[in-house]
Amino acid sequence: PPPPGSQGYPPPPPYGQPGYGAYPPPGPVGQEGAGVWIRFAARLIDGILAGIVVLLISLPLYNNDSYGIFAGVISGLIPFAYFVGFEVSQGWTPAKKLLGLSVHGPGGAAKPTAQQSAIRNAFMLLSVIPWVGWLLGLIADIVIAVTINSSPTKQGKHDELAGGTQVVKG
Repeated sequence: PPPPGSQGYPPPPPYGQPGYGAYPPPGPVGQEGAGVWIRFAARLIDGILAGIVVLLISLPLYNNDSYGIFAGVISGLIPFAYFVGFEVSQGWTPAKKLLGLSVHGPGGAAKPTAQQSAIRNAFMLLSVIPWVGWLLGLIADIVIAVTINSSPTKQGKHDELAGGTQVVKG
């Protein structure tokens, strides 16, 4: 017979195991997942800041014959490193901090690990693919926005793939 109080149902699988569910439990108590529009604003501001760095690095090489390939790679790697570096070390990017947001690791951990942050930001590297990278990046952005908007915990597909990271207010 099942143990008392179990009503005959098996316990759920441990967090992160197959069958757990589409989304992990929400972050720390009292913190609400951030919506798609404030996250978009933070991403836009951070994109501008990272873009300035890309410009400063690539401008001196503008007359080089391989500038196009170099610019494509740099324009993907620098923003990726920017987001991963800040999320892992601080738990926020400058724009997220400015807008009162932070990035938590799975289960409400204070910050994501380097692996979790790299996974949640990997879509940014699509831009390095010649000719179609911009389109693949746009498709990824749309999928992420739709999944954030439809999630009760405001987690996008990239958060889910990273094990349950979450951008929260406050």
